[in-house]
Amino acid sequence: MILAGDIGGTKTHLALIEDVEKRKIIQEKKYISRDYSSLEEIGKQFLSSYTGKIKAACFGIAGPIVNQVCRATNLSWVIDGSKLSQCFQIRDVFLINDVEANAWGISCLYPQELACLHEGVFNPGNQALVSAGTGLGEAGLYWDGKKHHPFACEGGHCSFAPSSEEEVELWRYLKKKYNHVSYERVLSGMAIRDIYQFIIEMKKEKESSETKERIKKEDAGKVIAEGICPASRRTMELFTSVYGAEVGNVALKFFAVGGVFLGGGIAPKILSFLQSDIFMKSYLDKGRFDRLLSTISVRVILNENTALLGAARYGQEKNSL
Repeated sequence: MILAGDIGGTKTHLALIEDVEKRKIIQEKKYISRDYSSLEEIGKQFLSSYTGKIKAACFGIAGPIVNQVCRATNLSWVIDGSKLSQCFQIRDVFLINDVEANAWGISCLYPQELACLHEGVFNPGNQALVSAGTGLGEAGLYWDGKKHHPFACEGGHCSFAPSSEEEVELWRYLKKKYNHVSYERVLSGMAIRDIYQFIIEMKKEKESSETKERIKKEDAGKVIAEGICPASRRTMELFTSVYGAEVGNVALKFFAVGGVFLGGGIAPKILSFLQSDIFMKSYLDKGRFDRLLSTISVRVILNENTALLGAARYGQEKNSL
């Protein structure tokens, strides 16, 4: 039995998985992360009714992992693998970056759980993952000639490079608010709200009364992402353009000739925008390297449990060594 977890700034998803390949999940539950003071508190509650033996645990966490300790990026938690091992009485506890967990989960997916944005040409080689959700995560999958080896990075916090006059305006707007403008400030759930305010305040589009009222009652990011009014549609078009450009950046940085995947919670919800010409135009806009990018496939991960499956696969493989 493997205890797997997908730990993010918004939710914590735990599961007891008996067979990763067959996706045999014995028990699972989602928690609102900020309603709890620690992962230990959630884990104790989740395991309170389970009496069986757990071979290993692996948690994919939104934040950098150093010596099996993580200060979660969008949470106030400090997560220590050795303390979790003592708390849950599990010998092997592994902490990995949440996007690395997502990358581990790609091999668990069925073909119908991927939406193709660009077919490209099949080439064995490195792959890459760009995941926009509460924050922006990125990971690589190194190809050794036989299989892929996922690894984490913190590329989402690299400095945003605007590529149009409007994006330069957006950079200036965000610079005043955050000082350092990373790609996460432009490609995340939080970013959607900021871009929308930029569109409104710069008078590029008017805010509709319907959208304004819905934002007061519902999650602002989700409402805006629907693109139901001129201002929200303009927001999502700008968001999509930046997304395409960064996916192209990542494809080149990792030399991901084996394909690029879009993970996270946002991509499946904005497929209509990603399938537009806006995304691909920005993705390919790399001067002399547009021909190389045209050969690299781009796919959206539709299974929201990919990171959970990946954490379970990692825990299973490391436990068997």
